[in-house]
Formats: sequence, structure tokens, C-alpha cells
Amino acid sequence: MTPGRPGGLVIAHLSDLHLGAHDPDAVESVIADVAAVRPTLTVVTGDCTMRARVHQFRQARDLLDRLPAPLLVVLGNHDVPLVSGARFVAPYRRYRRLVHRDLDPVLRLPGLTALGLHSAPRWRWKSGRVTRRQGDAVVTVLGAAPAGSVRLLALHHPPRAPGLARVAGRDRLLRALAAGRVDLLLAGHTHVPASGLVRVAGTAHRLVEVVAGTATSGRTRGVGRSWTVIRVDERAIVVEERHQAGSGWAPGRTRCFPRRL
Repeated sequence: MTPGRPGGLVIAHLSDLHLGAHDPDAVESVIADVAAVRPTLTVVTGDCTMRARVHQFRQARDLLDRLPAPLLVVLGNHDVPLVSGARFVAPYRRYRRLVHRDLDPVLRLPGLTALGLHSAPRWRWKSGRVTRRQGDAVVTVLGAAPAGSVRLLALHHPPRAPGLARVAGRDRLLRALAAGRVDLLLAGHTHVPASGLVRVAGTAHRLVEVVAGTATSGRTRGVGRSWTVIRVDERAIVVEERHQAGSGWAPGRTRCFPRRL
């Protein structure tokens, strides 16, 4: 599917770095572990910083620059200033200046079309939102991907999350996932790694959802630090969790999902 990569695409998925509340040793070791899988694409699904402070964004920028390129990054709720005038006047200024100007980035590679959505509006502190415009972008950008390409959507909030993490516009987004024929949805926010097959109600469409844990922070929810490597070929999507073990990282749970072309 991708020249020079027997077996298909390799996607490294990290999330919830929380620079400013991080473990320096985890930063160094995860960079090496990600590089070792030689990813086609590295995806970071938000919360690059702990409190959206300038020095934390600079720490995050340094980490991102050391991860294998190409890189797709989306904004998380911790990347918006918590309580300050900046949250209401210029909530994304620091992120745009030090991480990426585009809040809904698009990346096209041989065999892969990827779209990122920012799901952290300034008037929501923990929960997320996907707008009608963003739903339309899922359909137009990913729906137009070449036949056989992997269609990947990345955002911080898992669309099906309940309670305080619930995403406003969820039903609209799920319909867009089906209309855009999305294969793979990547998210974070919960700090607990998970993967599963999602069937979109009212349609025949199904896709694989992967939620990455926290890769470098101390906010581990009792499950430790982790990141995820995803391998995609014509037949299957294989999701392998990578968990911190001592001074390095070790394989965790692996799940295999059939791919429908």
C-alpha cells in the first residue's frame, strides 16, 4: 500500500502528553520507541500541555519535533488556557503559534488521507463539541479519498464517551463517519487505552475506534503510561498497545479487526 513498507501502513498514535506534568524519562523513552516502529504517520490526539502555558507549549514543541514525521496533531481541552482572559479573547493563539496554525489539519499520503478536528471549544472545560462545518469536512475530505485509501479521523474527545466527556454533535459526527466512509477514528482524553469496532446505527458502515492512553504524564488513571501502534493492510487493522515497562516500553494488548474495502 505504501512504497517501501511491506505489509501496509504503520500509524503511531500518542495522546495526552500533558507537558508540564510529565515524566522526563517517559518523554525520552517514548520518542525512541515510536521511532523504532518506523511509522508512516505519527498522530497526537491532543492535550499536548497541562495548562496551556507558553513554556509548556515550548516543551511540547520540542517533543513533537523529535517524533517521526509526518505528524498530525489536534488540540485538546488542556491546550486552551484554563481561567484567564486569553481563554475568551484568544483561546487558540498559543497553540497556533507553537504547535500548528490549522486547528482542523488535513494530511494526504500515498494510501492514506487523514483529517484532524479540534473538539475543544473555549466555552467547554472538559466535554467536547463537533460543529456542522466539521461534520461536513469529514464527508468532503475523507469521502473524496482515493479508492482503497485508509480514511483516518483524529480528534481529542472519543465521540461515544459518556458523562462529562460527552461530545455535543455526536450523532451528527457519527452520521458523517458513515457518509465519509471513515476506516479509523483516533482519540484520547480518557487516559485509558481502548479499541473496538463501531457500527454506525442506521447504516451498514463500521469503523475501528482507537483511544490512546497518556504517553508521558503522571495522570495514568491507574493503568500506566501507554501509546498505540496501528498497522493497516488490505485485509486487517491491527492495534497494539505499548506500555511503559521499566526504562522502556513493552507490547500490551493486541487486537485485530477485519478491514472492509
